[in-house]
Amino acid sequence: MEHYQALFEPDRKSGGYVVTFPNFGYGVTQGETVEEAIEMAQDLLMLTIGDYIRDGKHLPAPSRRRGAKYRSVPLPALECAKVDLYTAFLASGLRKAEFARRIGIPKTRSERLFSLRHHSRLDQIEAALAALGKLLCVEVRDAA
Repeated sequence: MEHYQALFEPDRKSGGYVVTFPNFGYGVTQGETVEEAIEMAQDLLMLTIGDYIRDGKHLPAPSRRRGAKYRSVPLPALECAKVDLYTAFLASGLRKAEFARRIGIPKTRSERLFSLRHHSRLDQIEAALAALGKLLCVEVRDAA
């Protein structure tokens, strides 16, 4: 999953930063420091993507924006895998019941695989992706 860009605007009135995600049409958060604003932005991004998943909507493609006010907001690795699983599921055209049957679990449990707030095991995500003809790859890079 590519990272979404967030717009960090200084709040001249009360200090800190106001954060929005231009790719999504709604949602706003804030933080007193850049670090706090990034943490709050990650939470907002998870909630916003969770809304899209719950509503069965396609996620907007992350766009590259330039400027000092834009920052890339990463999600944790497991949540990235879940977003990629959800995107692959939508592209497959399968119904949730058929998807659950293919991976051999009840439909109610298969829905948890898409939930960013539910802690799924990585091997479950890997098996679900395999049922969709996808391969989960993990990459380790030097920290920036």
